[in-house]
Amino acid sequence: MILGIDKSIFRRLLFSYMLTILLGLCAVGILMSFLTKDYIVETQTQELLRKAKRVNLTIQNVREMNDSVKDLLVFLDQSFDTRIWVFDRSGQIVATSSKDEVYVGKSVDASVAQRMIKGEEAVLNLQFEGMKDTMLSVVVPWGKEKDVYGGIVLHAPVVGMNQTIAHLRETILWVTLFGIVMSVAIASLLSWSISRPLRQIEKVATRIGLGDYSERIDVKAKDEIGELAGTINRMVEQLEKIDREKRKLEQIRIDFLGNVSHELRTPLTAMQGFLEALQDGLIVDQARPKYYDIIYKETLHMSRLVDDIMDLVKLENNAIELERRPVEIEPLLKQCMYRFTPEAAEKGTALALEVHPATPLVFADPDRLQQIVNNLVKNALKFTDHGTIRLAAAPKENGISIVVSDTGTGISPEDQELIWERFFKADRGRSKTKGTGLGLAIVRELVSLHEGKITVASEVGKGTAFEVWLPQAS
Repeated sequence: MILGIDKSIFRRLLFSYMLTILLGLCAVGILMSFLTKDYIVETQTQELLRKAKRVNLTIQNVREMNDSVKDLLVFLDQSFDTRIWVFDRSGQIVATSSKDEVYVGKSVDASVAQRMIKGEEAVLNLQFEGMKDTMLSVVVPWGKEKDVYGGIVLHAPVVGMNQTIAHLRETILWVTLFGIVMSVAIASLLSWSISRPLRQIEKVATRIGLGDYSERIDVKAKDEIGELAGTINRMVEQLEKIDREKRKLEQIRIDFLGNVSHELRTPLTAMQGFLEALQDGLIVDQARPKYYDIIYKETLHMSRLVDDIMDLVKLENNAIELERRPVEIEPLLKQCMYRFTPEAAEKGTALALEVHPATPLVFADPDRLQQIVNNLVKNALKFTDHGTIRLAAAPKENGISIVVSDTGTGISPEDQELIWERFFKADRGRSKTKGTGLGLAIVRELVSLHEGKITVASEVGKGTAFEVWLPQAS
């Protein structure tokens, strides 16, 4: 897969960059070559015209060619490095700057002569006998204003310009080759900078597909690829979190089924054994009420277990709607004391109540608040023999604090984080009172539903204190 990315991205980017730069350099080179050629020719032409006009200024007062004029033309030829012809109105060449005067007596094209008579200028590319190279020629009128005697021709070899243009093209070619080398290096670097994070992304995606969320993309660039890498990293973190939650929920489900099976099997096994004994007549009539009472209590235990499970499921699925209103806490705590006083007396445990006079009304559902307090007191009674259970209420931070404390066996530090889990039972070996193991889980959900907080402080052998904070009524 990584090799495929390397081929499909890196090479495509590399070749596309190289082709773009190469075509760009070639286009620029060709354009510069033609533009430069036109510029050189135009510049040379204008320079020849300027020189031709200067020649005319020198000889414009001369109507007949003589030796002094011819010597002057030779001097101008050497000064301007151009060949000079002078022709009359008929187009016949009457003087040249060359010493052999090979072209004297010959004629220029009649159309050129006619243009000179009219006072026009001309630019020609001519090929002469005895000359291998094409000449760039300019023709200007010879004379003063409308008094034209003929024309003056200046020649410059085109070969010099062609050599300059060829040299320029050669320079452009070398620059193009150098540009190709540089483009390969730059394109390789750019392609690598793009394909490398993509390979990392592909690697991480592959590991995600295999269920491994530990890998992260290390891309520090702040461009679109960096943003993509950051997005994928955040996605992996979310997937890892979801996977952990999924595993946790799956474990909770397995534990839940195992615990429910265990909690139901124990009373059912006892009930089945007692019923079989009663059915077989193995129990005398005097002992039957005792066994009936045990079976009845086991059914009550199963009923409480089912009710607690239903409450917890409703709470976790947000299926319970609170009917919150201002509630006075002291009567509610007193009612709880009255309910559990007989059970506490059987265990030799005393119940105490302390309510601060300034305690405000609490904003809560009275039935669910009663359930919170009952579950906390019931939990305290399970682990407190011949001790004291204290119920207290006082104002605290725009709300009220409800504390249920006991002098029981306490909870070990390692168990304090587990007591909120379903079916967790601290000190299973020493607890003599049956329980469903769901009470504290229900309490936590109900407190959260009331927008409150619950904390626990405990020390083994000294007791436990649960504190519930709930908002006060406005």
